[in-house]
Parts: sequence; C-alpha cells; structure tokens
Amino acid sequence: MSPGATAAEPRGEILEFIAFLAKERNDSPNTVAAYGRDLGHFQAFCDGYFGGPAWQWPTVDRLAVRSFMGELQRQGLAKRSVARALSALRTFYRFLAVRHGVSVNPALAVRTPKLERRLPVLMDRNQVDALFHSAETRAMGGGFRGTRDLAMLELFYGTGMRLSELAGISLADLDLVSDQVKVRGKGRKERILPLGSRAVQALRAYHGERQVLAHDVEQGKADPRALFLSQRGRRLSVRGVQAIVRHMLEGLADSAGLRVHSLRHSFATHMLDAGADLRAVQELLGHASLSTTQIYTHTSVERLKKVYHQAHPRA
Repeated sequence: MSPGATAAEPRGEILEFIAFLAKERNDSPNTVAAYGRDLGHFQAFCDGYFGGPAWQWPTVDRLAVRSFMGELQRQGLAKRSVARALSALRTFYRFLAVRHGVSVNPALAVRTPKLERRLPVLMDRNQVDALFHSAETRAMGGGFRGTRDLAMLELFYGTGMRLSELAGISLADLDLVSDQVKVRGKGRKERILPLGSRAVQALRAYHGERQVLAHDVEQGKADPRALFLSQRGRRLSVRGVQAIVRHMLEGLADSAGLRVHSLRHSFATHMLDAGADLRAVQELLGHASLSTTQIYTHTSVERLKKVYHQAHPRA
C-alpha cells in the first residue's frame, strides 16, 4: 500500500502517541495533525512492505524506513514534508521506548533530507512606510474595519508575532497600561511581548470601536473574549486575519513576492539591522533554537552585500 493511503484504523500506539502530543506535550494542533497523518501513512506502507498487518513496531528496521522515505519522494512530496515525516517517526519511537519498552529507533539511522535554505521575502523601509500610510489613512476615515486593520498591522509588524498568535489574542492578554501583550506560540508556550507607542495608540482607538460593535451586535452575541472581531462579532480566524493582511499588502505598488509572514520576517531583519541582540530577537520571535533566528543575520548580510555592490565604485 502506498504512503499516500491511510490504514483503515490507526494502531493503538499511534492514537496513544497523538493524545500524548496534544494533551501532555501541548504541541500545536497543526503539528499533532501532521504527525498523525505521517504515522498513518507509515502504518499503511508497512502493511504493504511486510505483506500484511502482522508486523510489530520493534521489527521495523532502517531499510523499511528508508524505503518509506524513498516512496514519499517518488510520489513528489516536498523535501520539507519528507523531513517532517522522518521527524514524526523518530519522535514516535522515542515515545515507544518510554511507554512500551521498544529499544530500537530505526528512524535514527536514516539521514534527514538536505533542505534548501530559503531566505524570507522582506519589505524594505519604503514599503513599510507606504503600507502604514495607507492603513492610517483608512483608519482616519473612522469606522470599525479601518481602525481594526491598523491595530492588527501595528501588532503584527511591531512585535513580529506569528499569524496564529495574532488571531489567538484575547482581551485579557492585552495590557495597555504596561504596554505589553501575552501570546501563545508553538507548543502553547506563552511569552510576553512589548508594545510600541504606535501600536498602543492604534489598539486604544480600536478598543473603542470594538465596544461599539459588541454593543450593536444582535442579542449580545459578540465574542466577549476575542480581541479581533469580524463585523458579525465573532473572533477572526487565522484565515480571516491572513486575508485582511494580504489585502493590505496587495494594495502596495510593488507587492510582488510579499506574503503575510513577510511582516514577521521584516520585523526580525529590521531589528537586527538596527543592532538588536540576536538572543533578544530570538525571544521576541519565540524561536526554540537560536539557529532558526540566525537566518535573519544571513539576510542582513545579503542586503549589505547588495547595497555594497550597487554603491561602491570598485565593488
């Protein structure tokens, strides 16, 4: 059976592992779902590889794992997806070792596919200025949407938080007296982010518009907890926030290549360009590993090289 197919029902160990990820390790729902799919595909693959469902987890060897990885690649999966599947297997076998005494981890003997290091698409200062000028103009016109969208933009670029973190903010997470906001990142880990004066100003203006909307929504059905609401009074979903920010970016004259996460990437790079400490930026971004943050130092160097080659007479 191909890895693209799933077994009729995941084995009990897989279900136990998925519950562990969600309830004990507090992994994000996306990670839990992706690992569940990967292990389901691996179970289906092993049913075909070993000629039936009688195989056991301790009998799986590195050749079986390598064959599975090869099949994923032949089916056209991206290297990052193949690498994630291998990571899921390694983590699963560590779980089996602790909970079920399985002493082997065949995924450890398989090399992770080499991933291309992609530099994030950034906004330059002129683009940032144009983006905020447009958002501020709409907000000055009054009304709920323009005020809300400016507040979201200020939070997104002003803190570098993730899209999912922005959508997940509740009113109780916001402290406009201490100028800070609490967000929940990957693995539901909480961190406190400082707010700049522009963000605080925009959030205070939005808070007034939010109260008016919440009062006007029929029969008090507005979400009392969510910070960012739709015009129907419901919490904006991740896709809802993404669509709003994407629409603002598309309004720029030179928006080619820009994505919603360009705001987060630009925040990190502009901080480092201005001399911010790498570890401080790591904490602000919520990166578990410093090496993840270091890609932005590489981006800064590349930008310096570009300026150098354009400006220096002997470059």
